[in-house]
Amino acid sequence: MTTALQAQPEITLEDIYVKGTFRARGVPQPTWLEDGRSYSAFTADGLVRVDAATLAETVVVPASAFIPEGAERPLRMQGYEWSEDRTKLVIYTNSRRVWRRNTRGDYWLLDVASGKLRQLGKGLEPARMMYGKLSPAGDKFGYVYYNDLYVEDVATGERRRLTFDGGDRFVNGNFDWVYEEELSCYDGWRWNPAGDRIAYWHSDTEGTGTFLMINNIDSLYSFTIPLPYPKAGTTNSAVQVGVVDVETARTEWFPVPGDPRENYIARMEFVPGTDEVMIQQLNRLQNTNTVYYGNVRTLALEPFYSDHDDAFLNVHDNIVWLDGNKYFTWTSEKDGWLHLYRVTRDGKKETLITKGEFDVIDVLEIDTKGGYVYYLASPDSAVEQYLYRSRLDGKGKAERVTPEGFHGVYSYNISPGAKFALCSYSNSATPRVYEMVTLPDHKVVRTLETNAALKEVYASYGFRTREYFQVDIGEAVLDGWMIKPRDFDPAKKYPVIFHIYGEPASSTVQDSWSGDYWNQLLAQQGYIVMSIDPRGTNNPKGREWRKSIYGKVGILAMQDHAKAVRLAEQMFPFMDPERIGVWGWSGGGSSTAHLMFEYPDIYRVGIAVAGVYSQFLYDSIYQERYMGLPSTNPDGYREGSPITHAAGLQGDLLLIHGTGDDNVHYQSCEMLVNELVKQDKQFSMMAYPMRTHGISERENTTMHLYRTMFRFWLEHLPSGGRK
Repeated sequence: MTTALQAQPEITLEDIYVKGTFRARGVPQPTWLEDGRSYSAFTADGLVRVDAATLAETVVVPASAFIPEGAERPLRMQGYEWSEDRTKLVIYTNSRRVWRRNTRGDYWLLDVASGKLRQLGKGLEPARMMYGKLSPAGDKFGYVYYNDLYVEDVATGERRRLTFDGGDRFVNGNFDWVYEEELSCYDGWRWNPAGDRIAYWHSDTEGTGTFLMINNIDSLYSFTIPLPYPKAGTTNSAVQVGVVDVETARTEWFPVPGDPRENYIARMEFVPGTDEVMIQQLNRLQNTNTVYYGNVRTLALEPFYSDHDDAFLNVHDNIVWLDGNKYFTWTSEKDGWLHLYRVTRDGKKETLITKGEFDVIDVLEIDTKGGYVYYLASPDSAVEQYLYRSRLDGKGKAERVTPEGFHGVYSYNISPGAKFALCSYSNSATPRVYEMVTLPDHKVVRTLETNAALKEVYASYGFRTREYFQVDIGEAVLDGWMIKPRDFDPAKKYPVIFHIYGEPASSTVQDSWSGDYWNQLLAQQGYIVMSIDPRGTNNPKGREWRKSIYGKVGILAMQDHAKAVRLAEQMFPFMDPERIGVWGWSGGGSSTAHLMFEYPDIYRVGIAVAGVYSQFLYDSIYQERYMGLPSTNPDGYREGSPITHAAGLQGDLLLIHGTGDDNVHYQSCEMLVNELVKQDKQFSMMAYPMRTHGISERENTTMHLYRTMFRFWLEHLPSGGRK
């Protein structure tokens, strides 16, 4: 007789990574129009306007208008920009990846009235233009080409070069690797309102160490790929802000105080409708943000505001100007929680807008006319998130906008003026649902996607969903989840595989839909899969939680996790303490190595993917933000580096790394390998040639990676429940 459990299919790696058995359906994110009641989208018919209340579509530009002369198909739309008078449309296409994003490509200009479509930058090397945008009047088009700024006359096509030193050393209008990776700086130039000046970032990379990646697989002879990359404590690029006159191509420089290699120009934006830019300067320790006004005509520079934290600051992009530029919004943790403030233009008076003992997870829309800010928060549970709003004048309490009832994680794409929003929500048992809603009443206009078919497929496999729990370690209460095998028997003891990150940039415990297919595959084999977030991870639990890790990355969180595992073994007697495994990626790879080396009596098997094994090897901005300088915190850097503790390895460890990783260099893995050999420690290793930090490029990589990990678990951590 076949039982219900036996009748359920078994998930395979091919289901997850080849066949797309569990592929979720999404909906395109709306590009909202200024009226706040409609958005634009590209369809087979062309560029359409969609009425948010009815979802009725009106063709604005037919698809035929996007077919270049002599071509058979329309351009592949990867971005677009309207001129302010809506008579011209710039199309971005044929893009190429630069580090993390597809930021270089080709641009085309469509004159809507005449239907004329022509390529901008004609004659330039294909897919080499970056960050192209129209001037406010729509008469000029600026862009970056091989690290120099150019402007093209829209009417005549005449091209003018504005900077002349761009190349391997100097970078104009965009950024070096570390600014992009750690400060989220991409587009490095701005038009002034009159369109006769451009303010831009200029980087001098001379003196910055160059890391050489080696490509051994794409040619007969290997070749190196040079990457200017400042490691912790080494020389940074010298960055300054210039203002170039579009007519004369003459650049003048803002006299920002301080050594440009010992400070960061983290943000620079124009105050609306003025010739003043707001410049944010972080010191090298990233614990003080000094804010200046800079006039692009006179080059006058005035410091007027500052934020400080004894540990570190993060940069936020939530500045909106209010009441005719009399106030601006500012995000800070100065009262112990991450909140939004209203600050007077002179920086002398500030008012707390989002009040309460909770963190603002993300500011989504600041409705200046309605007088509210809409944001994500979760005052009652750090593993969930919902939409709230607060009055911009700081009066009253935070108001929950998301209806009560469904527990999980909500996300929103809100229209200007907060009239409508694309709402999506899920939890670990419910695939993502998409709805168009009105605000602030949150009434559903239409349900766009429920992923009901995926939910049925998921249920047919008999998967167990996550169970959430908390562990009180004394110093803090940690959140965690677990997934049990389908045939779980509480009278038996099971091996446990922990997934960990353990650093400030991310977290692993949130009640949202991920499918957990990899975890379900492991659970199906007879493993319990768990995750626990230690202190310092990026959770909405207040400043003290996040800043507790300062100077102690790789130290405090590891102590928390080991303590939590021991307590969890008491809470859940079905955990087998002799069969505990751990794995993680990037910071999680570092954490895995730490736990395997320093707590070998707890963690018996580990898989460390793309980890930083010596903090001295990682980039300056990230490592110094959370650890200070190597010169002032040498013990912290040393003790926080897994390589220091390699002699403690007793269990079975698998190291996985991509040799083309521009983020966490393969050097880090090789140095750890060298130390393990020196200490006569046996381990396993898999290197993926010329794969980057995500180890996903080239044919069959993802499938091979997970098959490698799957086999390692089965071979080294015996599965199944035992009496």
